[in-house]
Order: sequence, then C-alpha cells, then structure tokens
Amino acid sequence: MGWRHLLFANYPVPPATVDAHLPDALAVDTFDGDAWLSVVPFTNVDVRPRGLPAAVGVDLPELNLRTYVTCDGEPGVYFFSLDAQGVISVLGARVFHRLPYYYARISLAGDGDGGVHFGSRRLHPGDRPAHYVGTYRPSGAAFASRDDPRAVFLTERYRFYTQGSDGAVRYANVAHGPWTLYPATATEETNTLFAANGFDDPSSDPVCYYSPGVDVTASRSRRWRQGVEGTSVSGGAEA
Repeated sequence: MGWRHLLFANYPVPPATVDAHLPDALAVDTFDGDAWLSVVPFTNVDVRPRGLPAAVGVDLPELNLRTYVTCDGEPGVYFFSLDAQGVISVLGARVFHRLPYYYARISLAGDGDGGVHFGSRRLHPGDRPAHYVGTYRPSGAAFASRDDPRAVFLTERYRFYTQGSDGAVRYANVAHGPWTLYPATATEETNTLFAANGFDDPSSDPVCYYSPGVDVTASRSRRWRQGVEGTSVSGGAEA
C-alpha cells in the first residue's frame, strides 16, 4: 500500500493518561518525559495483498488516534481507533490484523492553496460517534525525519501492537523508507476523537508534521510470545 498526504498532529500528555488505556503487557513510551497522542489523517492508496499489482488495489482514506508503546522493550505504535471508508476493508482489517477499525464516511481534497481538507464521520453501528474536520498544510522546508530526534520517535515506527479478543497481545511489522517531513500547520474545526476514546482533550498545542507519504508493506498479525518475538525492526527493514 501507499500512505499519502499525512498529517501527524502530536499532543504531549502525562504518561499516566495513556497508561490507563493500555493492555497490561504494553508500557508507555515517552520522549522528554511525555507520552504522546497522535491524530493522523491520510489516505491509503493501492491497498492489496502482497505480490498483486497496484492496479487491483483499492484506495482507503483513514483517520487514526494512536500512541507510542513498548512490549518487552520493543518499540511500536498502539492504535486506539482507526476510522476508514470501505466496509470490506474495515472488516478485513478487523479480522486479519485485529485492529480497532471503524467504518466512516471520509472526504479528502486539496483546498486550492497547497493544503488538504479532511473530514471524517464515524458510522460504525453500535460504537461511539467520532467526527473530525480539519485542514492541514506544510509550512516550512522539507527535512529527513532522522535529523530530528523527536520526529524519529513520533514517525519512525516499524511495528504495531494490538490486543486480540482473547486478551493476548498481537503485533505486525511494517516496512517502508524513512519519512520526508515538513513542519505543518493544522486547523481543526471539529475533533471528537479524544472523547470517543475516553480521553479529555489535551491542553497543549500539537507538534505537527506533514508528509507526502511512503510506500509500505505489512506482515501478517502474530501473537506476541515473551522472550521469542523480541527482534526489533529499524531502518525500514521488516523483521
């Protein structure tokens, strides 16, 4: 798949705020003493099983609320929610990756002035409503993520963790090249993602990055086995 037109809106919060919402096997990962909640709107392009041509892939706009964790010391991302358009894609991600995907109606379009206007309204039956409307754009010169330690912490993650219905921690590895980032500005008209996931709205302003995107592959979901799965993924290579 390809991840395109991404905003990383990163909010520093007290570690205890995040820890209360994590499975017991996961630990909060911090930078400069802060935990982080990140709102990430973007679009997936050419999503397909590995080995098939891009022509058979589907596009999937998406909106995530995520944080940063370790499991037995191995860093990764933990998703509180992933809102996406496309019923079949949402069901597939729930079944094969055990991720908390929710069906949503999403729009993404250029605003005519170099920015991206993104809107999402959750329509998943029986779940808390979530509504997001915002516009974001690059606001400075491009830089390599690895030139900024905070950007590395917030974007260069090559594993995600989730919890299966049996309570077991599961993970998948992702592989992609390093991010090219821009400082970004973001204007939110509506954002109820925090409330939908049981958080108060953060009191601090976010650190925002924009990226035109990367191409990505993801492994299958695996059950975490303590002391066995401790091979970290770095530098864009999949374990």
